[in-house]
Amino acid sequence: MEIQSIKNRFGIIGNSPLLNHAISIAERVSPTNLTVLITGESGVGKEVFSHIIHQLGTRKHNPFIAVNCGAIPEGTIDSELFGHEKGSFTGAHDSRKGYFETVAGGTIFLDEVGELPLGTQARLLRVWETGEYIRVGSSKVMKTDVRVIAATNVNLQQAVSNGKFREDLYYRLSTVPIYIPPLRERGEDIYLLFRKFCIDFAERMKMASVKLTDEARLLILKYPWPGNVRQLKNVAEQVSILSVDKEISAQELVQIVPDITQNRLPVLAKDMFNESTTGMTERDILYKLIFDLKKDLNDLKQFVFDVARNQHNGGSNVSPITLSDADGYRDNSRNTLEQYPSSPTFIQPMSSVQSGMPKHDESSHLIINEPQSYTTHETIDESLSLADKEKELIVKALKKHRNRRRDAATDLGISERTLYRKIKEYDLEK
Repeated sequence: MEIQSIKNRFGIIGNSPLLNHAISIAERVSPTNLTVLITGESGVGKEVFSHIIHQLGTRKHNPFIAVNCGAIPEGTIDSELFGHEKGSFTGAHDSRKGYFETVAGGTIFLDEVGELPLGTQARLLRVWETGEYIRVGSSKVMKTDVRVIAATNVNLQQAVSNGKFREDLYYRLSTVPIYIPPLRERGEDIYLLFRKFCIDFAERMKMASVKLTDEARLLILKYPWPGNVRQLKNVAEQVSILSVDKEISAQELVQIVPDITQNRLPVLAKDMFNESTTGMTERDILYKLIFDLKKDLNDLKQFVFDVARNQHNGGSNVSPITLSDADGYRDNSRNTLEQYPSSPTFIQPMSSVQSGMPKHDESSHLIINEPQSYTTHETIDESLSLADKEKELIVKALKKHRNRRRDAATDLGISERTLYRKIKEYDLEK
């Protein structure tokens, strides 16, 4: 079946390459019985993909049930999934079938699977590996044949590292992973979805549909949409009902939805390399790295120039400058040279100071040669293109880690998927 036909059948709007790739994987895996793990942020539409896999598969005529694992209390989730016997716990007045029994032969969609308790995770692993389970309060082993589709908006690998998710269950779940891109990575789809939601709402309410001016349209395209498609739909309905005019200007849009003007520039995050960090996109992190690198290079050039100029002007020898001293000098050298009134003869490495080596052992020093002339300050033109800097960082990371892309992606603070896309974009595969 063509991707466009699948979109029309399941009401999917958008032409993003990442979205089309996810739909293509769902179509190819649907005829099999493989376990599928759907990952993506909250609100991207993970449940829609579970329906695609079920409806295009061989189990489409059998039952389908969606279970939100995060909404079921820990004390009752085993009973919900596997059932229980009468009197097995307080309030169990009758025997009850669990989801794995009622959906036998069909498909069960476990949403927010990362919220499952560890004990339940162990029992689920047994179901998927052997097809066997035991009701709560029973000793009878029961069999089931259920296809499992799981979804999560958390980083399960991080949860495994933190001891909150079983490693063996993670590998059993992620037989076929499907990544659903967030709305901010589908910029070309934002306005299409907004128009669709406005038209659908207008038809339900029997009213005229609203339109956006060019300025208002630019606002919704720049907004990061942390709530993804769910948030965009809410905003579209809110604007449709609260707008005075049917053609909404940027000013009116800001009055109705003040958060629409949220700044997308890089911000200082508490731990920007933690994948669970919110508020900064991968591109924002790269921009921040580029700006910080440029600032450090400028500070280093200024420091070296001032040291060389001091030495050229002549003066009495001063004590060696360690790297720690250089850090302090960098912070103050732009306004004054009084901290180091004369030029240094040599720079003593930090390692020699810490190891107790003699301060004036010339073999352990880095000698600075006498400069020929520093009468003028030479300005070096350098590229300010963000794309060039981004490409340069990626090349350096790949060289540093000897083309191990996973390590390079971790060092850059981006996902491995994004790194692969950037390598292809900048033609770095050679």
